[in-house]
Amino acid sequence: MRRTLPISAFSSIMLATVMASCSSPAPETSATATPAAPVTPAEVTDGVGVDKLPFDAMPTVAREAQVACPYLDTEWVAETNGQRVTGYGTDESFSTPACVYYSFPEEPQLTVIVREMDSVAEATQVVDWAAPIDSTEPAEEPAGWSGGRGGGQGQGALYAVSKNNTAVVVFSNQEQSLKAQLVAEEVIKNLGL
Repeated sequence: MRRTLPISAFSSIMLATVMASCSSPAPETSATATPAAPVTPAEVTDGVGVDKLPFDAMPTVAREAQVACPYLDTEWVAETNGQRVTGYGTDESFSTPACVYYSFPEEPQLTVIVREMDSVAEATQVVDWAAPIDSTEPAEEPAGWSGGRGGGQGQGALYAVSKNNTAVVVFSNQEQSLKAQLVAEEVIKNLGL
């Protein structure tokens, strides 16, 4: 069964995530990202990845973290997404650290999530959550990967694909899903997925 989340709800989720990360001040002496709160077995639902996070987990990264993404170059991100990067960080509660980039707006300009799930069905569940089939277009790039893409209508863009038990999800505050697609393709290439 496919779980869906209307694209309009995506904006609400992103705003809530950003607001939650902004509600507590960043530690003054630490230069690392604040990881998401640990998930206990009672909180885990079906669709849990090898990192034991729920399929719909979003990264929590403070704007001030300034921890470089291990698989994306910050300048490349700025050029590809079309915005200056003013803050960035990683959430290492994911087995492959999730990367978040900020520009001048409050919300992240780019969020990149790579999920290694326990099964193909669970990787598909991640994609279905990020890119609901009823509100996105098919995405089939790079070869062998499949999922969905969406953009426009003032809600940013997304590109989410899976192959085997791996899912790659990219959210951008830009309207063009091509930008999110280019980021996803670079992630897949750089990680050798």
